Amino acid sequence: MTGSILGNRVLRKEDPKFLTVGGTYVYDVDDPLLEGALHVTYVRSSVAHARIVSIDTDEAKQAPGVVAVLTAADLGLAPQPTFPMIPTHTRTALASGKVRYVGEPIAVVVTEEAHQGEDAAELVVVDYDPLPAVIDLEASLAGETLLYEELGTNVCFDTAMVGVPQDVEGLFDGCDVVVSKTVMNQRVAACPLEVRSAAAAWSADGRLHHWASTQSPQTVRDILQMVYGEASKPRVVSPDVGGGFGAKIGAYTEEIMLGGLALALGRPLRWTETRSENMVALGQGRAQLQRITIGGSRDGKVQAYRLTLVQDAGAYPAVGAILAWFMTRQMATGVYDIEKVECSAKSVVTNTTPVVAYRGAGRPEATAAIERAMDLFAAEIGMDPVEVRRKNLLPKFDTTHVTPMGASYDCGDYERALDLVLERAGYAELRADQARRRAAGDAVQLGIGVSTYVEITGGAPPQHEVARVIIHDDGTAEVHTGTSPHGQGHVTAWAMLTAEQTGIDIDKIIVRHGDTDLIPVGGGTMGSRSLQQGGVAVHETAEQVVEKARQLAAKLLEADAADVVLDKAASAFHVAGTPAVAKSWGELAAAARAEGDPLDIEHTFTAPGATFPFGAHVAVVEVDTETGQVRLVRHVACDDAGRVLNPMLLEGQIHGGIAQGAAQALLEEVRYDDDGNPVTSNLADYAFPSAAELPSFEVVHMETPSPLNPLGAKGIGESGTIGSTPAVQSAVVDALAHLGVRHIEMPATPEKVWRAIADATA
Repeated sequence: MTGSILGNRVLRKEDPKFLTVGGTYVYDVDDPLLEGALHVTYVRSSVAHARIVSIDTDEAKQAPGVVAVLTAADLGLAPQPTFPMIPTHTRTALASGKVRYVGEPIAVVVTEEAHQGEDAAELVVVDYDPLPAVIDLEASLAGETLLYEELGTNVCFDTAMVGVPQDVEGLFDGCDVVVSKTVMNQRVAACPLEVRSAAAAWSADGRLHHWASTQSPQTVRDILQMVYGEASKPRVVSPDVGGGFGAKIGAYTEEIMLGGLALALGRPLRWTETRSENMVALGQGRAQLQRITIGGSRDGKVQAYRLTLVQDAGAYPAVGAILAWFMTRQMATGVYDIEKVECSAKSVVTNTTPVVAYRGAGRPEATAAIERAMDLFAAEIGMDPVEVRRKNLLPKFDTTHVTPMGASYDCGDYERALDLVLERAGYAELRADQARRRAAGDAVQLGIGVSTYVEITGGAPPQHEVARVIIHDDGTAEVHTGTSPHGQGHVTAWAMLTAEQTGIDIDKIIVRHGDTDLIPVGGGTMGSRSLQQGGVAVHETAEQVVEKARQLAAKLLEADAADVVLDKAASAFHVAGTPAVAKSWGELAAAARAEGDPLDIEHTFTAPGATFPFGAHVAVVEVDTETGQVRLVRHVACDDAGRVLNPMLLEGQIHGGIAQGAAQALLEEVRYDDDGNPVTSNLADYAFPSAAELPSFEVVHMETPSPLNPLGAKGIGESGTIGSTPAVQSAVVDALAHLGVRHIEMPATPEKVWRAIADATA
């Protein structure tokens, strides 16, 4: 290998497999332990809120292929807290006493064949005593109908509990202009292409083996060990994972139960949900009501900002219940220098699917709020939204900046990101085109939306990651990582990092992950932590392997270690100036193994803190004022994630993020009727974009290395989602601003856009 491989557009090592024979997902696992496995189907609640009067399983038990039909009572299940930080709210793994959302599991059907379970599940008769459903967040706050009567409230978390001030008096004193708006950051579904799937078996030595489609196999292992005891010694294997987006962090009750059922029945078990089940039972995202108030002077300087949040936790509080406090509040001020800021939040339960972490997990919500606020403020004072942003941006800094919310930004150059994206987009020309269309009264109007953002990555625990690098006698390298990829390109990235240090060709480097026996310690993949923690761990471990090999080479070459160099092009060590006499990696590995001290090093990197990627996006839309149809015609993104390892991987993450963010702005929304019935329970009803609905995205590169790790890396997996949504929403509103439209709720469907035009022009 000559030169540095880092920073180059290296093709993904993973792709040939996926493009030819395909991946191996949990459904595909063919392990001897799973021979003769039974299949699990869950009976799910068909009502949103009701007391369970009775569950009749007699007819289902007589159906063909049925081995068992079991309820919470049959299994003796006891209530457990739904989330460790909120121990007040409990549930049983199968509903008992009450159901609180459509899709909640009530009974489990075990059959010889998978299709038999679907038929038998329909024969289970549940007698419900219906209760009023609570879907609206304001209604939940009012508490007229309680999901947990014994608690006397639907509020499950309040930032006042942790000392956050609310409604500070005089916050907007001295402001010439104060603008307020209540907006909804709507509920969305993660929609991974691979639905949830799991399998469980007990080996002859009494050990639990579990296969899971998860982002964090070590976390699943820990959960199973807590449930089944240390004697179960769970081994969790996560093969190829077809998408997660935050919703596959940890384990769901449907998966956790498999081990106990397999033990009781004496047979291994498999479970794979249907797409319709996935749409109502996989954790969902966003679902945040935002009350925005912004104030400042008429020359465009923002002086005060208040953000009051009501977070929908769904029926059972999970991590989504604390995201408004843990993430949205922390990032409330975004990239702006605002003197007086207040952000408070309450989380409430509703008769809906539980809310979990979804790509960005609280940070997109914060950005959407402050960017909407900036647009509303700009419209009120009649100033270009770009100029309002520029006037309020934090100046460039390369040492820690602490915000009013207590976030410690590592470094930032926000104005440069904005300048770069505006230049690439041709902002002045776009405004001129818009003016021409308005003057001509064109039916199709042009809208330009701009967003500037900063987010936090690698901020959630754990802030450390493990890596192991092994050199084999044939000169190949093996890398073990505690991160768990599901599309990010870790195999390519970690091979590149190892190749950079060792000189071993990336085709001779194998990356292993997702097996808790092989990698017992690991933090998984979430919160854009992988490169800045897992990648740095690989980088530092490879460095240590090189140094160990150098010492051994010096011994074998009878030279001083300081005089021994690694010739990366030859992938061998030699004394400086005498390359003809060298020791290859294979020779050194064999010698090290013979001495009983193999070239095998495990190392943990601990990050000193979170990093804060930032950027700016410009979205350009065309809006048909006669039909309300919106078409995204251009999207330009500058996402600064520190030093870039592989531009191809970076752009892939940005492209995917923009697609999901734009989809939230224009298409996606999980909806329920007044009785709590989901009306978007499959991909025919839930608007999901394809490449045909999206333009070719334009990526502007910018690198501001973080001082917090030796690679200078920040996270990139979620940035595209964070910057794109407010830019696209802003573009839709901007297209209609001359008609008097100030705001359109997401998603900006043709109906909403058409109504906004009609209301503004009435």
